[in-house]
Amino acid sequence: MTTNLPVDLFDLGHMAYRDALDWQQTKAAEVGAEISADALALLEHPPVYTMGARGGDDHMLLTRDDLRARGADLIMTDRGGDITFHGPGQLVLYAILNLRRRALRPVDHVRCLEHTILDTLDAFDVRGRTVKGRPGVWIGPNKIGAIGVSIRGGVSMHGAALNVTNDLAWFNAIVPCGIHGLGVTSVAREIGSAPPMGEVQDAAASAFAEAYDVDVHVAKPVPAPVCGY
Repeated sequence: MTTNLPVDLFDLGHMAYRDALDWQQTKAAEVGAEISADALALLEHPPVYTMGARGGDDHMLLTRDDLRARGADLIMTDRGGDITFHGPGQLVLYAILNLRRRALRPVDHVRCLEHTILDTLDAFDVRGRTVKGRPGVWIGPNKIGAIGVSIRGGVSMHGAALNVTNDLAWFNAIVPCGIHGLGVTSVAREIGSAPPMGEVQDAAASAFAEAYDVDVHVAKPVPAPVCGY
């Protein structure tokens, strides 16, 4: 079974969550039909809360109307995990991979995503860690990188989100990832500042290539709806 097939890298810029979900679904269908290479998308979202398959309204501390009044929607999604927040200054990585072709188990995929975040942080002298039973990357009791994936027909969607410079106050409206008593942090909070997002993207692409032992090639830009803020 071939495991070292290259991955196309897409910089999707600032994209609304629903538009990015449409992009993922289209790409996943192409990858599953083996008419397209596996893909890694790097992007930022305007403010949005997403509820994973294990989520419930008990982990929302405000009503949906309150969230909308603050300028953020709540979207149900099929990824694993509970409720989380995406917003400007957070780097999102969507990995559309044919795991069967790569002989990767779901747990292997999650570990590779965690290592991608860990190595991205290492590039800026930020030391994260993983915690058994709690997918993601942590610094002390605070999560800095969230993981949430879905797998259908052996093809993965969704992926990881790394807090770089995003406003962490948005997380006060929820119980992040459904875990009580723990917090969130960011690169900017940990070291007092943060590198430009372009540098973080470059570090993440390199870390992904290392974690999955693949070559990552920049794909041609594709027209995509862009949501400014």
